[in-house]
Amino acid sequence: MAKKEHVSETPATGFLRKEGVAFSEHPYAYEDHGGTAVSSQALGVPEHDVVKSLVMQDEAARPLIVLMHGDCKVSTKELARQIGCKKVEPCKPEVAQRHSGYLVGGTSPFGTRKAMPVYVEESILSIDKIYINGGRRGYLVGIAPGVLVDVLGARPVQCALAD
Repeated sequence: MAKKEHVSETPATGFLRKEGVAFSEHPYAYEDHGGTAVSSQALGVPEHDVVKSLVMQDEAARPLIVLMHGDCKVSTKELARQIGCKKVEPCKPEVAQRHSGYLVGGTSPFGTRKAMPVYVEESILSIDKIYINGGRRGYLVGIAPGVLVDVLGARPVQCALAD
């Protein structure tokens, strides 16, 4: 008997269910260092619609999450200016994992171990449906981007650099 591929619950999907957020599940074959190019190709969606969750820190080592288009980089200088910090830089993988509770490559902004401020590239909010990590490597969830603001309180910023 054929079994439907079942993706077990993650802290992220548990959080979304608890908040009553509608989402679709999109498992794919994860590749180390494949990034959003691999997931967008596997799902057959534009890489611009795949959102990466980046754990960064300010000059006082306070963690924050930046949500960015898969095909863009974050201007940390511009982000720092917009959020009123002297400096923003990516966390080391082990530090990011400690803050989020997720393995790098499987970081979701939902259901993180530690509550962190969330910043979202403003243009993400105008996409119909985004694909964002569901809390495991090789697993994205499709959601309406407004959820980021409504449920996470994500603050829109403009800090994208074309990749």
